[in-house]
Amino acid sequence: MRYWAMAPPLGHTLAEAPHLNPGLVIAGHGRHVWVETPDGRKVICHPRGKKSQTVVGDQVLWQSTQDEGTIEKVLPRKNLLFRQDEIRTKSFASNLDQVIILLGAEPEFSESQLARALIAAEAEKIRPIIVLNKRDLAPLFERAWQRLAPYRAMGYTVLATAFKPRAHETVHDSDPDFVPEPTDNRQLAIALEGKTSLILGPSGAGKSTLINRWVPKAQVLTQEISSALNSGKHTTTSTTLYWMDAAKTTALIDSPGFQEFGLNHIAPMQLAQLMPDIAAQATDCKFYNCSHLHEPGCGVLLSFQGSAAQGTISASRYKIYSDLFAELSQTRY
Repeated sequence: MRYWAMAPPLGHTLAEAPHLNPGLVIAGHGRHVWVETPDGRKVICHPRGKKSQTVVGDQVLWQSTQDEGTIEKVLPRKNLLFRQDEIRTKSFASNLDQVIILLGAEPEFSESQLARALIAAEAEKIRPIIVLNKRDLAPLFERAWQRLAPYRAMGYTVLATAFKPRAHETVHDSDPDFVPEPTDNRQLAIALEGKTSLILGPSGAGKSTLINRWVPKAQVLTQEISSALNSGKHTTTSTTLYWMDAAKTTALIDSPGFQEFGLNHIAPMQLAQLMPDIAAQATDCKFYNCSHLHEPGCGVLLSFQGSAAQGTISASRYKIYSDLFAELSQTRY
């Protein structure tokens, strides 16, 4: 579904303010964003007031101001994926259908960071898909694939890909020397079709290679946006939305890699319900307000200790839960 058909209030809002223009935020950093209009024009826009409330994926109403524009209204979002630590909140994107958590067979991925990204997606009711890249690195891939076994058992979709970078990233798939990707990548292509997907993952996982392979004009667009936003009074873009098809029904949103993923917006007692393996065993707890750390008759502890009748929780997953519970408890005092 195209963005312009996704906001029921849009027609009503425009009727009340006919001087405003609809648009989609497709790139931005700080206070300056690029807005794409329904006819494909791209306009640099600024927020009304001192603080920008817009993120990539937002549908907005804006007003022309000479050769640029001012954001007058951000339309209601269906979701917003973000992370929050003790210092600041960092928003990734809004109005997402799914988040693609891209990991690499190398460097070795952090299971804690994976769990945090999954929890953030669960909190916003955004479907996560885990993608393990670099299948061509067989021994390393097999070890990484085994580490993801608990996530497959939880019901998460886990896909394998092999997007190997070429010698020159400016070379595109139309070249006669291009070798088709493995069949595995077709599963991801099918999962992306007709959706707005945020590509999330650590540096080195292969995000840039994936996007440059499927969106040949991505580098050109990124350079164009960066040049515009960095022309004297603007800053370089950090998050960008790319259309994968001419009809603009399938979008990829690229975001910077991250080293930390704070979850300070999650309450400690909310945590268990956002981790499927913990939640499944928590239904057997004796106490309704069980923390799953020390209480007698705790279904989670029984499962972790291998005493539950059905299913077990891996040691690494339980450690992630207990460490996060302690971390989130400290931030509230």
